[in-house]
Amino acid sequence: MTGSPAIRNPRRNHNRSKQVLDAAAELFSSQGFHLTSMRDIAAQAKMLPGSIYYHFASKEELLLTAYEEGVKRIAYQVDVAIAAERDPWNRLEKASIAHLETLLTRSHYAQLVIQVRPEEIPAIAKVLAQLRDNYEKRFRALVDDLELPEDVSSSYLRLLLLGAMNWAPIWYQPGGDSPRSVAEQFIRLLKPLYSPSK
Repeated sequence: MTGSPAIRNPRRNHNRSKQVLDAAAELFSSQGFHLTSMRDIAAQAKMLPGSIYYHFASKEELLLTAYEEGVKRIAYQVDVAIAAERDPWNRLEKASIAHLETLLTRSHYAQLVIQVRPEEIPAIAKVLAQLRDNYEKRFRALVDDLELPEDVSSSYLRLLLLGAMNWAPIWYQPGGDSPRSVAEQFIRLLKPLYSPSK
């Protein structure tokens, strides 16, 4: 996906770019975009502050690149999980498992997608929102494929499920139920409520 030319300046190819990006993803996801400085990212990457601009032109470019990587990682896991499944509810369950497992492995990139709100960064808000929306189209299609009662809104069902899953990193503790189990429980709670046979 192509962002604003002012933000997405071509950067020099260098093997330390990933090191910078990893540091940025970790700090942005743990302490937020606005509370993280380029100096913080450079220190985390064990670089001189000025050296970071050799790889990324701005903090916004760093965020956008890390956010896009996070979306790619979650989307890939979901796409793989549902590829061979045909039953609509099973597809939704497998997608939910992949979504939660990616989030709850404490991936800084994945958690960045959940924690950063596009409207908080006006310069790149539209691009971030488009990345997020393109990912969520998967769940829109999955929910639309369900045979739901006529009076049930597929949009609200999708928002309910995504909202529950995206809140999980706040309360989830390793050592309890696995991410797979949490996702399965979410679907088991929803399916009887929204099945037309109910």
